[in-house]
Amino acid sequence: MSTARFLFTNGVLLPPPETPSIATFLETNPGAYTTTRTHNNGEFILFWDRHIKRLSNSLQFLLKSSPQLVFGPRFSGSSSFSSSMNWECSIRRRVNDAMGNALPVAIKERSYGEELAISMLVGGNFEGVNGIQGRIEEEMIDRALDVYVHIGMYVPLVFGAEGNGARLAVVGCRRDFAEAKYSDWARLRKPLEMLRPPFATELLLSDNGDRILEGTITNFFVVRFKGNIEASGKSSFNDGSLLSYELQTAPVNDGVLPGVIRQLVIEICLSKGIAVREVSPSWSERDSWEEAFVTNSLRLLQHVETIQAPRSWTSLESKSWKEVSWLEKNFKGTPGMITTLIQKELMKRTELEGYPVAI
Repeated sequence: MSTARFLFTNGVLLPPPETPSIATFLETNPGAYTTTRTHNNGEFILFWDRHIKRLSNSLQFLLKSSPQLVFGPRFSGSSSFSSSMNWECSIRRRVNDAMGNALPVAIKERSYGEELAISMLVGGNFEGVNGIQGRIEEEMIDRALDVYVHIGMYVPLVFGAEGNGARLAVVGCRRDFAEAKYSDWARLRKPLEMLRPPFATELLLSDNGDRILEGTITNFFVVRFKGNIEASGKSSFNDGSLLSYELQTAPVNDGVLPGVIRQLVIEICLSKGIAVREVSPSWSERDSWEEAFVTNSLRLLQHVETIQAPRSWTSLESKSWKEVSWLEKNFKGTPGMITTLIQKELMKRTELEGYPVAI
């Protein structure tokens, strides 16, 4: 796999030897961001329009609720952007201009089987905004905001392949400002790493140890059996029927990120007649969970093999995972019927909503 990576600031390339990893970049640059990737050997970008809208929404939310997450901790005032500004149009213009410079450079370094992992961050230009007097109008946005494009190489996991399932552990509380995707979360989630058990590939968040909200970089879903398990003697699918099952995922109002793939999964389920209930899955009801999976814009959809959770929520005050007593929920090693169905429909959507990379 190629280790090439690139960082463009307002369309200008940072010399490649100095390009930071995506983790370092996010930890050191405040702002709203979104991440997507190319698909089908760099042929098109996944769900571009949805990502631009989410980026615009995240930026607007942060500017109103916590502008320091956009301009950095030195910013002590309030951001006075014009209420009539067409945010999506402005952000789309800036990002498209930056991508026009970035993609031709990065695509040349891509090897066969690799995709481009593309992160777009819009951050406040601290010096630029201080030089603006009064309300910031649309024509001033280039001075007030910087656009960064970070591109690295990514080899997608093969869906359902042996050993490619996610292994999760519940270790932390909900994030602040979950309505927006912002870079400072990369720094804030680092303390959770000391509680990561061996082999866990993702960490889950909960507000009380029972209601599971989301992962640190994913949204979380379970397929739950709705029937009477004790009466039926088993919780397997009834001759392939979907009627006895529902998909559960935490609602945005509970404090989870409104992920692009999360929304697509909900739309797919509604179109296929799969019951969806936006409620935080309850760990105490895990015996009724038939399947589980996580989503984000790099992995798309990944089935879950195991979930670990502490026997006592207060034990997470420990300094290490070794001091925590864990309970475990195991799933079969391959994706279940509903997970597979959703994955199949999701891949159809990648073709319908892919943005062609025309170099």
